[in-house]
Amino acid sequence: MTVSTAAGFSDDRSAEASRRLAIGFLNWAHALDHFVILIYPTVVIELAVVYGRSYAALIALSTASFVAFGLFSLPAGWLGDHWSRRNLMIAFYIGCGVSLVGAALAPSLTGLAIALFSLGLFAAIYHPVGTAMIVENAKERGRTLAFNGVCGNLGVSLAAGITAALTAVLSWRGAFLVPGIVCIATGAIYFWFGPPERRYAGARSRSPDVYLTPTIAAVIVALFVIVALSAGLVFNTISVALPKIVDERVGGGISLILVGGLTTAVFLCGAAAQITVGRLVERIQPHILFAAIAIMQFSGVVWSAYASGPMLLVALAFTMAAIYGQITVNDLLIARYTADAWRARIYAVRYFITFMISGVAVSMIAALYGRGGFGLVLGVTAMVAMGFLVAAIAIAILANGVEKARLPQPAE
Repeated sequence: MTVSTAAGFSDDRSAEASRRLAIGFLNWAHALDHFVILIYPTVVIELAVVYGRSYAALIALSTASFVAFGLFSLPAGWLGDHWSRRNLMIAFYIGCGVSLVGAALAPSLTGLAIALFSLGLFAAIYHPVGTAMIVENAKERGRTLAFNGVCGNLGVSLAAGITAALTAVLSWRGAFLVPGIVCIATGAIYFWFGPPERRYAGARSRSPDVYLTPTIAAVIVALFVIVALSAGLVFNTISVALPKIVDERVGGGISLILVGGLTTAVFLCGAAAQITVGRLVERIQPHILFAAIAIMQFSGVVWSAYASGPMLLVALAFTMAAIYGQITVNDLLIARYTADAWRARIYAVRYFITFMISGVAVSMIAALYGRGGFGLVLGVTAMVAMGFLVAAIAIAILANGVEKARLPQPAE
């Protein structure tokens, strides 16, 4: 009996260590995913000087990359539900690394655009596959998803600052090369030392945590499509344009290094917000919190449209806190109403829409910036944020009815 108990305790400790290691690799992957996809929006400021091209023309060069980032999340999600999620994560690390090295060695702007497209293709793997793996391995979903979101936000936050520093020290090519080597090295380590998969396709649960009637499910799906479109456009517009917004509207002719540092500081506010949100979802129903964050996001974008100088940084920090806070609650709501057996495909559709719209965001920035600067860009973004707000409130009302119906009813 003693031996059996000791063996069982040992197995439990081994399983817990494996679970924590899996989540650790996934958190690092989330940071890398957002970091690598946002290298170019900072590098483009230096490329404008090197190639003598306009910002509007050069930022449009990354359109195919952001489209691939959304488009290829669909096949990645399907493979994540039917094949090995672990193997897909290995492909993510190695593929992103090779693409970054290709960008560093690109002989022309055309070659750079092809490398960026390849980067978007492999970077698309993480969100549908990695998020499903996080939910599968999590014990406390709210906190685990929130911390995973913080890691992604740190990738976004550090991208501008580190890229600016690497560009200053090693040139824009070095800004691609160093992260590429890191991705390839991580992929090799994950291949050899990463934990095995806990479940395979046939063993995944087909029952959601909360059952929805077909009618309510259809309405909520439609609302989440609106959320994905509007939130994705707001997220990508602010994320891509932020370095240039800081460069132009803070004032004082600040250096690229300072632009990167201030941009990083703004993004870090999102990390703080996600930690807070991870705690709040344990006390406040997620659909109620979702609606409150939507109000905060809309207010922040409007504020940013009119602010300038140091106050602009405050407004952008407020907006970024809302943008990243809603991502955590959004993922948690999807996990609550979908089964593990098809969760990767649901996340794939969500991120397909969110990141496909990034191509629209880049084109929108290029078109609107040329006509009215960032005042016009942020004004249109505020209108989009209003659509997100309306959909989030509708989801909160429907979800509140579903949750109340699940509560035990008092006897007559």
